Amino acid sequence: MTYKNIKNIFFDLDHTLWDFEKNSEEALSEIIAKCQKNCEFNFSLEEFLDVYKPLNELMWKLYRENKISKEDLRIRRFSDALKELGVVNLKSAQFIADEYVRISPRKTNLFPHAMDALDYLSKKYKLHIITNGFEEIQFTKLKMSNIEVFFDEVITSEAIGVKKPDPIIFEFALEKAGALAHESIMVGDNYEADILGALSAKIPAIYFNMDQKFEMHENVKQITNLRQLMEIF
Repeated sequence: MTYKNIKNIFFDLDHTLWDFEKNSEEALSEIIAKCQKNCEFNFSLEEFLDVYKPLNELMWKLYRENKISKEDLRIRRFSDALKELGVVNLKSAQFIADEYVRISPRKTNLFPHAMDALDYLSKKYKLHIITNGFEEIQFTKLKMSNIEVFFDEVITSEAIGVKKPDPIIFEFALEKAGALAHESIMVGDNYEADILGALSAKIPAIYFNMDQKFEMHENVKQITNLRQLMEIF
């Protein structure tokens, strides 16, 4: 595929530019340390992460599918993890949930080459964000990691009431950015939400396949690091 006609590049934020796993672990490390000191917890951070990570992934999937609410996601990923570790204490789960949304968005770890790629691309294209993340948190992440300056439009699913992969959010993003589908491209790490969602709205896509998962589509270019974007464009 040729990219000569591209004028607008839409990015996912979490797991694509903002290193969700690293930032999340840093935040949880601080929170669990507080809990070990002040609460009845006797498990390690590693033990907590082992049960929390798959639960968090499941909760986000259910949220994308409109099967749970934002508040359910926020608390259940922690309350269910604590239950698996033998702690049935909603107050503790609420404390972790509140601390997590306070601390984690202020973490600033980006994926390697993210800043260089955005700086390079912003001189040639209009850049935008399409994210399923919570509105107030995503804007904090962009500001604290010093990348908000690169983006013309930030479209959150929470603001418009539709989540990726629904084509409506991509169509809304095109309209908001004053962009045409064939002159745009989507870059994201989630094959279902970002890639198939974009394709359903007739937007070409680049799959940020850092972990080299084997999900393929003949119309999708794959990259394993963000530096490759500077070579493509």
